[in-house]
Amino acid sequence: MKTRLLTLFLMSSCLLHAAARAQEAEAASNANANAAAPAPAPLTANIALVSDYRFRGISQTWKRPAVQGGFDYAHASGLYLGTWASNVSGNSYNNGAGLELDLYGGFKTAVAEGVTLDIGALAYVYPSARMNSAPGVPSGYRYDNVDVYAAITAGNFSGKLSVAATDYFGLDAQSAGYAYFNALTPAGSSRGSAYLDLNYGVDLGQGLMATAHVGHLWVRHYGDLSYLDWKLALSQPLERLGGLTLSAAVVGTDADKRFYQAGNAAGQQAKRLGSTGLLVSLSKSF
Repeated sequence: MKTRLLTLFLMSSCLLHAAARAQEAEAASNANANAAAPAPAPLTANIALVSDYRFRGISQTWKRPAVQGGFDYAHASGLYLGTWASNVSGNSYNNGAGLELDLYGGFKTAVAEGVTLDIGALAYVYPSARMNSAPGVPSGYRYDNVDVYAAITAGNFSGKLSVAATDYFGLDAQSAGYAYFNALTPAGSSRGSAYLDLNYGVDLGQGLMATAHVGHLWVRHYGDLSYLDWKLALSQPLERLGGLTLSAAVVGTDADKRFYQAGNAAGQQAKRLGSTGLLVSLSKSF
């Protein structure tokens, strides 16, 4: 699986995620008045309705819709803070509020002409959610996770490496037996698991944007959970509908279906959470 790193890079360079949760505004000049345009607002917001919330290619909503939104504050120095939330499925995040809350902050700066460096940390919080050690029996183990990351953007290309500063979403030797759909052999802490995220975007004209993403997750000490994911997407602003953006994407993974499944209390057949699917979304930024 380690040989896929080179494949990831080559794929990302050849293919058409370049959508980061917060984008830098570029300074412009007023040709008539020869004056600088107003600086972008330091506080922005976003909201979206998606047909399925996929995180690193894996459905977080049991392949059902999600409502998402967040706020970002960007200081002129390059420092930024933000929060983002989405509903998630109780079939994947047991005993909780059915909510994912992300809290993040970092520093973004230009390091060369057209090249931006972004470093920061991101906490994934699932209020009240606890793993079940047996059917319907909470273990007390939480799903919360903290990543530290470094990202670089150069023209149409972006790359980001995230490393788990905690056990990867609660996975360690004690929770290995019940953290995923099937039991894993206990192998210690999963702290240090990493995700590489590579993206390329192309403006096709008249606002139509094509993007391609390929990523790879390495789960430390639990190689059966590592996998490749990919996405091809098109997005189009709809100015006549109040500035909404319509997006469609095909998403897939090679995640091992033995582990990346979730069932429900009604006893319905478990759903494969990493299988290829078509996603549609409507979003708006303020």
